Formats: sequence, C-alpha cells, structure tokens
Amino acid sequence: MNIRSITYAVTLAIGLLFSSISYGDPVWIDVRSLAEHQIDNIEGDIRILHTDIVAEVSKIYPDKNTEIRLYCRSGGRAGKALLSLKNAGYHNVQNAGGINDARKIRAPTKAAE
Repeated sequence: MNIRSITYAVTLAIGLLFSSISYGDPVWIDVRSLAEHQIDNIEGDIRILHTDIVAEVSKIYPDKNTEIRLYCRSGGRAGKALLSLKNAGYHNVQNAGGINDARKIRAPTKAAE
C-alpha cells in the first residue's frame, strides 16, 4: 500500500464520518478530480471519481436504497455516475448538477486556503 492509497482511504473515512454525523441522509458525493476538490469543495462531502463510482459506493453503501446526491463541475460527470449507479441497481440517486447547484441545495462551501 502506498501513501496515495493511505491518503485516499483516510480522506474517504473522514468524508463518511462528516457525512453521517453532520448531514445524515442523503449522502453527497463529489465526482470531480482530487485537484478540483482541493480547490473548492462542500464540507462533509465524499469524493469519488465518476469512473470509480460503482466499485466504491457498493463497498461503502451496499444498500441499493441509499439516498445519494452527486455533483461535479457542471453536471456532466455526475450524470455519467448517476447512470452507472442506476445500472448497478441503486434506485435513490439524483444528479445535483454542478458544485454551484449543489452549494445552493446543500451547504456552505469551504474554499481551499
């Protein structure tokens, strides 16, 4: 296991903790790149690349009825992630659009300093 894997696992665990404690349902997932997420993100979200969405979500949230909201920069990657999750049997998934849309719906953002 390399440092990148460890960092990813710790980041994911912290995101899950904040998501469960601070916001409860639904689970909010940022499907943007790490670089985009580091520049601007919504506190308490979980970051999973849209290309890894099914593998990662199925490990963390095996219940196919989990309420999941996805966002990216403009909604495109979130839409791809939504289709992947629906095809994997997840029923309660929505595309919240871009980060600005998700920000209006959900919570204040935390800009990287």
